[in-house]
Amino acid sequence: MKNYTITVNGNVYDVTVEENGAGVAAPAAAPRRAAAPAAASAAPAAPAPAAGGAGNVKIEAGAAGKVFSIDSKPGDAVKRGDTILVLEVMKMETPVVAPEDGTVASIDVTVGQAVEAGALLATLNN
Repeated sequence: MKNYTITVNGNVYDVTVEENGAGVAAPAAAPRRAAAPAAASAAPAAPAPAAGGAGNVKIEAGAAGKVFSIDSKPGDAVKRGDTILVLEVMKMETPVVAPEDGTVASIDVTVGQAVEAGALLATLNN
């Protein structure tokens, strides 16, 4: 696995990429706030909303998009790399995969729902 930090339009993302024999698979990006400029207000940033999921492993959207399909349901046993759901991102179907072996604890989105980068999509119990 390789870790990268990428800045897109002022948003900073920490990205972990796993390589397999067929190329690169399972990118997982989590947005983080870019450092505030010195001239910015000293007001604290709003806290992130509490997660609605029931599991201890969070699966978040790597990019803004729309939920295209949901391929797993709570209670399903999944292996690392199994598709949990598919997002449509910039007119491309992008699978969201299990980061590790576990059991799907919750699916926190519905088909057709628009999601922002970093939104909680599902949770697993490992």
